[in-house]
Amino acid sequence: MKFKTYKSILATFTFIAILLVYTLLGFIIYKGFDTISLELIFQDVRVLDAILLKQRVFDGIFPAIVGTVMLIFLSLGFSFIFGFASGIYLSIYANKEIKEYINFCFELLSSVPSILIGLFFLLLSIYLHEKFFTNFLPSLLLSSLALSLLIMPYIVKNTQYSLDNIPKSIKLLSLNLGLSKTKNLFLVLIPYSSKELLSGVFLALGRACEDTAVIMLTGAVASVGIASSIFSKYEALPFYIYYISTNYSDENELNQAFSAALILLCISLFLFLITKLIQKGVKKKNGYY
Repeated sequence: MKFKTYKSILATFTFIAILLVYTLLGFIIYKGFDTISLELIFQDVRVLDAILLKQRVFDGIFPAIVGTVMLIFLSLGFSFIFGFASGIYLSIYANKEIKEYINFCFELLSSVPSILIGLFFLLLSIYLHEKFFTNFLPSLLLSSLALSLLIMPYIVKNTQYSLDNIPKSIKLLSLNLGLSKTKNLFLVLIPYSSKELLSGVFLALGRACEDTAVIMLTGAVASVGIASSIFSKYEALPFYIYYISTNYSDENELNQAFSAALILLCISLFLFLITKLIQKGVKKKNGYY
């Protein structure tokens, strides 16, 4: 009887949590769907001209969409290089004392509020601008570096966890057949856990998509067009949503913020689907799917 009671209570809370998620998504779709249009994205610029960069879009959110995608890939690139390497080192090569210390450092980093990371990189840019590089200002590059530091703990912990949870028989099989530890890592362990490793990338992707505090301090602005380089200021959907939500003059403008949020969700979903396809492809190629 107690088991059924506990099961019912847990099922109820699970249902409520799922209901809250779908309520949130439904509310965003309800408020934002009606105002989504080509005019919102491109304003009076022809779609093809905007995509081919023949004409700049200043009033639409197309530059914010492009800036968001650029920001995501740059920050994922930086964080993946260092996070993946750190996770491999912690799982395969580090001894117990070093592992505990480095894990503590990354756990401490993951608990730092994003606004503090944004403030640190803002002050860093000011210092570098005054002392060394007069052209170094808040930019897409600075935002990407700040975001990569923010999402790196997710990739590190997921990489370490994925490799640690590979069955011991799989870990030892190739070593017993004569492969070195490094070849065993790259030829066996990483392909075997590729699905879990890519899942960590998606978790980091979701974190990179939504953060506003970091980018508003390190280079994102309301209206500048598409960034001409990684050293330029840029537009991004999270900052656009924040800016419109705090400065709207009527309900239609507020609904445009919901439309931008809906587009941001669609970008996240699209990248998630790409990640899932890559997961399936890697598993199938390596014989684990």
